[in-house]
Amino acid sequence: MAEREIDAIRTLLTSKPRPVGWSERRQRIDEVGSTWPVASDVKCVAVDCDGVPGEWSIAPDSDASRVLLYFHGGGYCSGSILSHRRLVTEAGRAARMRTLAIGYRLAPEHPYPAAHEDALAAWRFLRRQRIAASDIAVGGDSAGGNLTLGLIQRLHAAGEPLPACAWLISPWTDLTMSGSTLQTKDAIDPLIHKAYLDELADAYAPPPIDRRDPLISPLFADLTGFPPVMIQVGSAETLLADATRLALAAGTADLDLTLQIWPHMIHAWPVWNAKLADGRRALADAGRFIRSHIQ
Repeated sequence: MAEREIDAIRTLLTSKPRPVGWSERRQRIDEVGSTWPVASDVKCVAVDCDGVPGEWSIAPDSDASRVLLYFHGGGYCSGSILSHRRLVTEAGRAARMRTLAIGYRLAPEHPYPAAHEDALAAWRFLRRQRIAASDIAVGGDSAGGNLTLGLIQRLHAAGEPLPACAWLISPWTDLTMSGSTLQTKDAIDPLIHKAYLDELADAYAPPPIDRRDPLISPLFADLTGFPPVMIQVGSAETLLADATRLALAAGTADLDLTLQIWPHMIHAWPVWNAKLADGRRALADAGRFIRSHIQ
């Protein structure tokens, strides 16, 4: 069943060639990400997070005083609140809390550190709403997972209260592209390939930026003192090693870590949870993880 369902998603994703231009790529990810609409019982409201676009969502019986702050994926160059709306809203349902999705600025028009500045602005906006750090979970997929770790690094370095936990789906943690699965999983990953990642990294962190900087590649960060982390990654991803090496670094730093490797799953598979049972199960697991750390 899982393989049949993920094959249908593969067909959707490969039904058209990857567009060349940035605007066309953004349109395409919005198109495929929003193939299935948000559930009718979820309420979404646009919000200005001190100059950064955001969107609240809440499902029935969710706690509005607790928040999942979410950063979408897209290689820092595409993706949006729209493309990830179904994922974020269903994650909120699973965690039984309100969500705040962030539309941070994208490269190449806005390279590093624009997205980091927007992530920090969104965090400060939440805190000004008198929401305790201990009542906030932070999450993201792919580049959004990278951005999640960057936000926590900045808060930790400043000695500020940290979120209760972090949830990472298919995180892109190494912009030096040294992971072994970039080669070993290349033939089975329908989305992410090294040449494409090189293009994204050039747009987001152009020379002379050092891509081993922990804020660029959080794989090289000191994770000591970080909150509990859940990593979910598919076995069919070229970024599998980005996740497993981060897990090793987290374990070395004595973090409370949960690592899940989902058989046959592709990059950021919970995006398509409407038609993918393993996507729904992954969100249910993430919801339990978040609830266990926000009492």
